[in-house]
Amino acid sequence: MKGYLKGIHPMLKENITELQQHPTPFYLYNLDLLRQTLQKAQQEASKYDFHVHYALKANANSPVLDEVRAVGFGADCVSGNEVKAAIENGFAPEDVVFAGVGKSDEEINYALDQDIFCFNCESSHELEILNELAANKNKVAQIALRINPNVNANTHKYITTGLEENKFGINAWELESVLSLLQKLENIKLIGIHFHIGSQIQDLSVFKNLCTRVNEFQEWFLSHNIELEHINVGGGLGVDYYHPEQQPIPDFEAYFSLFNQFLELRPGQQVHFELGRALVAQCGTLVSKVLYIKKGVNTNFAILDAGMTELIRPALYQSYHKIENLTSSAEEVRYDVVGPICESSDCFGKAVMLPETNRGDLIAIRTAGAYGEVMASQYNLRKKAEAIYL
Repeated sequence: MKGYLKGIHPMLKENITELQQHPTPFYLYNLDLLRQTLQKAQQEASKYDFHVHYALKANANSPVLDEVRAVGFGADCVSGNEVKAAIENGFAPEDVVFAGVGKSDEEINYALDQDIFCFNCESSHELEILNELAANKNKVAQIALRINPNVNANTHKYITTGLEENKFGINAWELESVLSLLQKLENIKLIGIHFHIGSQIQDLSVFKNLCTRVNEFQEWFLSHNIELEHINVGGGLGVDYYHPEQQPIPDFEAYFSLFNQFLELRPGQQVHFELGRALVAQCGTLVSKVLYIKKGVNTNFAILDAGMTELIRPALYQSYHKIENLTSSAEEVRYDVVGPICESSDCFGKAVMLPETNRGDLIAIRTAGAYGEVMASQYNLRKKAEAIYL
C-alpha cells in the first residue's frame, strides 16, 4: 500500500475496504511517513554533526526500531527491557544510552554486560550503586550526570521534568558534593552532562532557555577543571495533534539550528538528542469501530470498541487527538467519543463534531504513534490490540 507525505488520512480513506476487514481496535502504522520523518530529522541533525538517540519509550515495536536503526540513530532507553529491545533489534551497544531515575541492580548489570555507551545518572546514591556493580564486574561505566536545570517547559505538569520540584536529575546545589563523591568512585568515568526538561514542547524559546542553562553549567564544570566530552540536551520536541495532515513532520530545521546557534560548545564536544514523539507520533493511528450510539441529555455518545486501554493519553493528560469518522459522509452531529472501559475518564473527546455516526462506522484517532500502543494495558482484562503496518 502507498504512504503519503500529507499524512495518514488519505491512506486510510484509500484503503478503507481492506481496513474494514481487520478486527478492531488496531494500531495502524504508516512506515512510509515514518521513513520520511526519520530522514528529515537525520538530514537536519547531520548539518551540525549532532547525534540523535531515539527514545524507545515512545514506541518500541520492532518494525519501528528497524526503521530508526536503518537511518543511523542510536537508542535512548529508560528501562532494562528497553536496553534489551535495542540490543536485540540490532542497535550497537556503543549507541545505547540508559537513563531513568530508578534503575534496578538487575537492569544495571545487564547494561554493564552489554558495554553500553553511557548511563545517565540522577542521584549520588545511584552513582554509588553503579560504581559497586561495575567494580564487581571489573568494568568502568561511562556516565553523564543528569542535571535538573530548573527550566519550565511550559507543558502539561505530568510531562514536565526539568523543575526542582520534579523527581528527575541532580539539582545545581548538589553538584559540589557529587564531584567530591566522583573522585572516590574508581569504576565510574564522567564523560558528559545530560538534561531533559519535558515533553510535547512546541515553544522553541523553551529550548533557547535550556541552552542558556547548559552554557552556565558548562562554565561551572570548567571552573572546576572538568572538560566534558558529551552534552546531552534530551528531547521534548512536540508535534501538531490538531493538524496532522498540515504538519505531519515537525520543523526539525528550526529545532536543530536553534541548538547550533545558542549552545556554546568546546572544541571536540559532541551534542546528543533524545527524540521520541517527534519521530513516530504522526505515523500511527488507532482505528476503532462504533459499538453503540447513546442519546444523552446534553450530548450524544459514540461508544467505541477502543478505550483508554489502547490510548490512555486523553484520560491521563487530558490531551487532544483528532478524531475522524472514516465511513460516514452525512451531516455533522456533536458527540462525546468514549470507550467501553468502566471509568468515566475513558473519553477520547468531548463535543466532537462528526458526520452522523452509526453502529459499525470506522473511527480513526490520529497521531497515536507515540505513547499509544506502548502504554496499552489489560485493564478490564482487555485483549491487546493488533498492530498493522502499511
